[in-house]
Amino acid sequence: MTISRDKSKSSLAYPQTRKDDTVDHYFGAEVSDPYRWLEDDLSEETAEWVKVQNKTTQTYLEQIPYRDKIQSTLKELMDFEKVLTPFVEGGVTYFFRNEGLQNQFVLYRQKEGSEPKVFLDPNTFSEDGTTALAGITFSKSGKLASFQKSEAGSDWTTIHVIDCESGEFLEPPLTDIKFSDVNWLGDDGFFYSSYDKPEGSELTAKTDQHKLYFHKLGTSQADDQVIFGAADSEKHRYVGGDVTEDGRYLLVSAQESTSGNRLYVKDLSDKDSTLVTIVGHLESDTELLHSDEQFLYLLTNRNSPNQRVVKAALDHPQEENWEDLIPETEHTLDACYGSGFIFAHYMVDAVSKVLQYNIEGQLIREISLPDQGTAEGFTGKSKQKTLFYSFSNFKTPGRVYALDPVSGESSVYKIPECAFDSDQYVSRQVFYTSKDGTKVPMTINHHKDLKLDSSTPTLLYGYGGFNVSLTPYYSSTIAAWLSLGGVYAVANMRGGGEYGKHWHLAGTKLQKQNVFDDFIAAAEYLIDEKYTSSDQLAIFGGSNGGLLVGACMTQRPDLFKVALPAVGVLDMLRYHKFTSGAGWAYDYGTSEDNTEMFEYLLGYSPLHNIREGVEYPATMVTTGDHDDRVVPAHSFKFAAELQSKQSGQNPTLIRIETDAGHGAGKPTSKLIEEYADMFGFALFNMGIKSLV
Repeated sequence: MTISRDKSKSSLAYPQTRKDDTVDHYFGAEVSDPYRWLEDDLSEETAEWVKVQNKTTQTYLEQIPYRDKIQSTLKELMDFEKVLTPFVEGGVTYFFRNEGLQNQFVLYRQKEGSEPKVFLDPNTFSEDGTTALAGITFSKSGKLASFQKSEAGSDWTTIHVIDCESGEFLEPPLTDIKFSDVNWLGDDGFFYSSYDKPEGSELTAKTDQHKLYFHKLGTSQADDQVIFGAADSEKHRYVGGDVTEDGRYLLVSAQESTSGNRLYVKDLSDKDSTLVTIVGHLESDTELLHSDEQFLYLLTNRNSPNQRVVKAALDHPQEENWEDLIPETEHTLDACYGSGFIFAHYMVDAVSKVLQYNIEGQLIREISLPDQGTAEGFTGKSKQKTLFYSFSNFKTPGRVYALDPVSGESSVYKIPECAFDSDQYVSRQVFYTSKDGTKVPMTINHHKDLKLDSSTPTLLYGYGGFNVSLTPYYSSTIAAWLSLGGVYAVANMRGGGEYGKHWHLAGTKLQKQNVFDDFIAAAEYLIDEKYTSSDQLAIFGGSNGGLLVGACMTQRPDLFKVALPAVGVLDMLRYHKFTSGAGWAYDYGTSEDNTEMFEYLLGYSPLHNIREGVEYPATMVTTGDHDDRVVPAHSFKFAAELQSKQSGQNPTLIRIETDAGHGAGKPTSKLIEEYADMFGFALFNMGIKSLV
């Protein structure tokens, strides 16, 4: 696609945002917070501010002559049949499918020898597609299922129970559920987790005492039994229950933050049994893979930052008695269980390598993957004869394969057909040097015939936190950017999990600046290696990645032309005071910890580092009015502060999606509109006048 450029700029009149005299005191220091009133999501004044800001943003976006062209490109590349990895319940195969532009994926049910039938269609939940399926779990027999609904992207859900054969709803839904898995005990009922409903706004009120309940079918939710979390001694921010495949044991995981969990086990066959401690501290992460009559098989990073698989005897499951089954290696390990085997998924420089082991820990084979990329799946019941997995990378749409776990042979289950021609694009991994000498991987994607020079529009994406690994994956939105003639680069920075726990910890708390340095170094590499220039470079990230963008654009405003912070954590002094924010302290620390932590957070907090007289990149902040994960007040206050201090002609806008949350379950129609606006804003501010 050819482009022509226009270096002209238009002035923009921003709405005036009221300031007040709010001041906070931290260890003797005073910090003003003039836009504190925007934290009140229930006030009419905040609602009016949102309305006026959105009008200003839409007026600006309407002048972009090729916004419709980008929308049509997105629609074309999204409009193909997508099938997710199948799973088997009660001898019946289920899979999610989207015909192309459906707002939500539809769940199908297929008996052997029969055609698939629609089992659950979330597109019928609401007219505009903003009510989404937030999870589904089946009973041991597969006769019953419980699924969760989320409205407008909220983390708060309702649980509904249906008969799988008839589709009949069996009882009134359970309400006020949050951050919950559902784990069935036979066909009698299930375990779930939630908080007491908060006072005031459930979109912003703090939630910090999670409780595990058991719901017996046919009884009132008010009578549900609290299993764990009600006592002060059991208070944790995140609690979950996991029932072993044979239904005999309940494992309870309890966390104070997003890393580190205590783990307990209870014998459900003995009504008088108590919880037995497996791990009694928060210094590691341990989860259940499988169990049999004698052992629990666990995945853990206890004394093994790259993780290992251990077996724990049920009569003495404490960590000092664990036996290594799959020892730690130099590569980061994830693992799953299916068909009597353990599948060890290693990340080798963020690329998948999958090894199959028997239950005794003996290596059977390496699974042959179709290319370098990301493989996911391989889970199933013990007696399941076929397992499924998916594979994709940045230029290959997700393919689904069926695996015979006995022979190790894979066969194609579903290869999508779409308008994106993968053969015309290249995906290249490079290693660059960060500020302190650390080598960091980055994947760079573009059309194979694209002329790479200082005029190339480039989008640099990152996350860098919470042990999250950015492995290669296909996205129609990325494909659209590439087809528009852009370069798309992904940096695997510290704070993520690409190289194990040490890599994660190197980007947390008092080392968080490493993440920003890694991202800045990635941008400098792209410029130095002539992929692009500062005038053609946009940065993008969401949530913790929104923090990344906010910090880097305030630290190095000269380096980027466009900044797109999405649903970002932007007020680092107050993030822990809303909803589940206190649970992020493992990565961030809090302003209340001590003087050193307060000063460190203040030193990079995007909201507090916007300076008068500085020309910041053209910025479009994006958030959702129902985001109860990272409350929109972060974005509101950041945008108001930036508008008040921005120097020069670069626009500073905020796009607030209505009836939308942190991102999960967002309908296809809204995604198309949002990405068309972001890409259009980026290209327009790079001086691109038209797309031909």
